[in-house]
Amino acid sequence: MYEKEIKKYAEDILKSNNFQSTKNYIQHGNMSVQEHCINVAKTSLAIRNRLGVKCHSRDLVRGALLHDYFLYDWHKNDKVNPHRLHGFFHPGRALANARKEYYISDIQSDIISKHMWPLTVIPPMCREAWIVTSADKYCSLLETLHIQKGKIHNQKLNRKYVTAVLRHKAAY
Repeated sequence: MYEKEIKKYAEDILKSNNFQSTKNYIQHGNMSVQEHCINVAKTSLAIRNRLGVKCHSRDLVRGALLHDYFLYDWHKNDKVNPHRLHGFFHPGRALANARKEYYISDIQSDIISKHMWPLTVIPPMCREAWIVTSADKYCSLLETLHIQKGKIHNQKLNRKYVTAVLRHKAAY
């Protein structure tokens, strides 16, 4: 559900090399950044519909997909960027990266830069940013508690299943 609307407003983002690279980074639990951002976009659209909020759907979708566009694995430290205080600083990095590749409207900027409120101190200023902020927190909770599992989890389960089958066959 909502895939057609997401594709309508953001096919360029979905197909971009940098967005595709985010499937290699874990966000929460075993969910990739790419899966997380798509889930946040879908959840944002669901909130919009459920509450009957009139908003700019294009900005809502694009801001949701780009809200975590920081393009690094925040779980791994490196000498240049130790990624300390990631929660405070990644919205700015995501916004800078998004601006390098796309036209970012004021609404999209508000979504990306303030989705970590209250860590960002200044609250969202538009309804689209409030929706994405809420959707992000909801999705993050489900992912962190492993209530919603990513493809990485499913790949591990599949490997365990194949290994178990092979062991069973080898025993006979």
